[in-house]
Amino acid sequence: MTAAERRLHTAGPRLAHGPRSPAEFEEFYQVTPPWDIGRPQPAFLALADAGMLRGRVLDLGCGTGEHALLAAGRGLDAAGVDTSAVAIGRAQAKAAERGLTARFLVWDVLDLPALGENFDTVLDCGLFHVLTDEDRAALVLALEAVIPAGGRYFMLCFSDSVPGDLGPRRISQAEIRSSFADGWQVDAIEPATLAVTIDPAGIPAWLASLTRR
Repeated sequence: MTAAERRLHTAGPRLAHGPRSPAEFEEFYQVTPPWDIGRPQPAFLALADAGMLRGRVLDLGCGTGEHALLAAGRGLDAAGVDTSAVAIGRAQAKAAERGLTARFLVWDVLDLPALGENFDTVLDCGLFHVLTDEDRAALVLALEAVIPAGGRYFMLCFSDSVPGDLGPRRISQAEIRSSFADGWQVDAIEPATLAVTIDPAGIPAWLASLTRR
């Protein structure tokens, strides 16, 4: 067992097997979950610094809002959605404390069309890799409803190089490509690191960059 796996076990049995339901995520936000690092993920911060966040930005499964707030801090129209009311409340408090304008909604990411909005940039940190096969397909359809042609989707997920089977599902490049085979251009899938509180080295990840056709 690796050091990261031992930390997952220590963090609790539900975390070790990956949270799935909204109720489980809500329970994790009663404290600070390992993915809530209190700052943007380095991979997404690098995207922002490179000017890749553009137009109207949506942060999927936004948690306590760091990536929507990153976009808002760059002067962009930013929103975040999450099923956890506790996380959304913390995101709204952060926005107020930092004097930033960003909208945060308790929302099912599979029901994005009901928002009635379009977004030029969609960010996903750690959402895709907790979905079932059926929900993954539903998410792609939901994204297609809110991202117009030329819009971008940036996704950070566990890679298939993560050892063991604790935590979220491992995702291969082939799975990403097959999920977005129709109506999307896969611009890049690059090795990255997902920062977490329980391992200073972080978790091996993929940063996928896709454009809606």
